[in-house]
Amino acid sequence: MTTQPVIRALASSEVEQLVDWARIEGWNPGLADAAALHAADGDGFIGCFVDGEMAAGISAIRYGTDFGFIGLYIAHPDFRGKGYGRKVWDAGMAHLDGRTIGLDGVPEQQANYRSIGFEQLYETFRWSGTLDGESDIDVVAITDDLVPGIVGYDRSFFPAERGTFLREWLRPPRSAKAIVRDGNIGGYAVCRRCHDGYKIGPLFAQTDADAQRLLSACAAEISGETLHIDVPAAQTEFCAYLEAHRFAKGFTTARMYRGPAPAVQMSGVFGITTLELG
Repeated sequence: MTTQPVIRALASSEVEQLVDWARIEGWNPGLADAAALHAADGDGFIGCFVDGEMAAGISAIRYGTDFGFIGLYIAHPDFRGKGYGRKVWDAGMAHLDGRTIGLDGVPEQQANYRSIGFEQLYETFRWSGTLDGESDIDVVAITDDLVPGIVGYDRSFFPAERGTFLREWLRPPRSAKAIVRDGNIGGYAVCRRCHDGYKIGPLFAQTDADAQRLLSACAAEISGETLHIDVPAAQTEFCAYLEAHRFAKGFTTARMYRGPAPAVQMSGVFGITTLELG
């Protein structure tokens, strides 16, 4: 006899399990994503458990005081169609109550999200390919002394301060690079190994040229393996650069918000951080 389902926050090992579900779904997470994602909000990964077994999960990450992001919304195939996914969705939305909430919606789900108050702000395309990278005198590895400056720089391109997350995201095994000129940060990128190739995210920069430098510096370290990057559609010059280098345009998602859309310097967003956490 099935007992009443239990809704609760996930332990770190259960976050690993949810991220592995994402791998099975073909979402290609990073090999070391779980610990860094969990650092963003220790209470923001929520599961529905049936007889002690996780049936569905979601990430509902609180950033700052007024922003949150929904991702990793997955029901295990053995438990689909039984309402357990809806239970974690409701729990995640309750965790983010009173905040503007963002998500990256695939086309087949966007009508559902619109029906509950989400509105599309922009479209993102997954670009994948290989690049003969090269180092650049202005591109440096992000060391501990640069992290406070990166956290401050990041705030212009993301809807809220996220220092707790970034202090993990900028650490190995991920490779983090920054443009630094005369002591000023002009962009940064993080590259991480995934089950298929590597993902770049975020990629924030002041100019297209600097975005290209950062991408090239990341590519220089991975010996011709495939790179994946999720680029806002409005970055037409950067997309043309990728296309010229024989990157292929893959699936699309829409950044959607419920509540007032955050003020973000979109001209500098060349690659979003992750589809799971914004």
